[in-house]
Amino acid sequence: MKLSFTKMQGAGNDFVVIDATREPLQLSAAQIRVLGDRRFGVGCDQILVIERSSNPGVDFRYRIFNGSSGAEVEHCGNGSRCFVRYVVDKGLTDKTTVRVETVNAVLELQLREDGRVTVDMGAPVFDLSRVPFDAQGLSPHERNGFALWPLTEADCEVAVLSMGNPHAVQLVDDVESAPVLTRGPLVEAHPRFARKVNAGFMQIISRSEVKLRVFERDAGETLACGTGACAAVVAGIRLGLLDEAVEVHARGGDLRIEWAGQSAGLHAPVRMTGPAQTVFEGEISL
Repeated sequence: MKLSFTKMQGAGNDFVVIDATREPLQLSAAQIRVLGDRRFGVGCDQILVIERSSNPGVDFRYRIFNGSSGAEVEHCGNGSRCFVRYVVDKGLTDKTTVRVETVNAVLELQLREDGRVTVDMGAPVFDLSRVPFDAQGLSPHERNGFALWPLTEADCEVAVLSMGNPHAVQLVDDVESAPVLTRGPLVEAHPRFARKVNAGFMQIISRSEVKLRVFERDAGETLACGTGACAAVVAGIRLGLLDEAVEVHARGGDLRIEWAGQSAGLHAPVRMTGPAQTVFEGEISL
């Protein structure tokens, strides 16, 4: 079959976006991997499939698939920004603020006048059973009342939380020399994470600025990770190292993350603002 697509990127995290609002679309894992292949397909970190929602008050539904494995995942912050830019640019909605459902959440997305997109990412999840993370038998190191969990097999301590998908964030002195490509896979596949985990490496520059690299679950290191940026900033705030608004410098671009959890309560939503751009459009035979 021939499939029309749009290639998009948000801070270097790139996506193949497919419109399935007019008729249902079912792609096999093998077809998804072809789309994601950078030599034999279009090439991307993830595929976004946009659908209509049947729930009142929700404008769209969208599904997220890893381009390398073909597996469906729960959440993608950079993808959500590209999503709202796509539906507005394609005339699928005349709203600049839309509500969209993913596998496990409903998000509110706002297209700003400067072209950036602000996403209400919802509240972070600290309940370890919901991440999920097995902490049985571990003795955490606490800082500012927030736990850093030892992963001896990976020779590191991590803050554990979920932003709709699981994250393990470690502090590093220099993100450029951090062992992302060697330690990242050890954290990602650590047996205490039942569904694997996104491994974040965060360098604190100041209370309002960090550098970040993320080794993503089933995808390897990407140029940016929206949920990873949110998780890293939330962890930094909980550890007493960051203020409520932080600029995150990823290799592909910058994101602004805001969380008022220390003053407004841990259930306060995380807000992420960043770029979303169309790269090109095309058609591929699968």
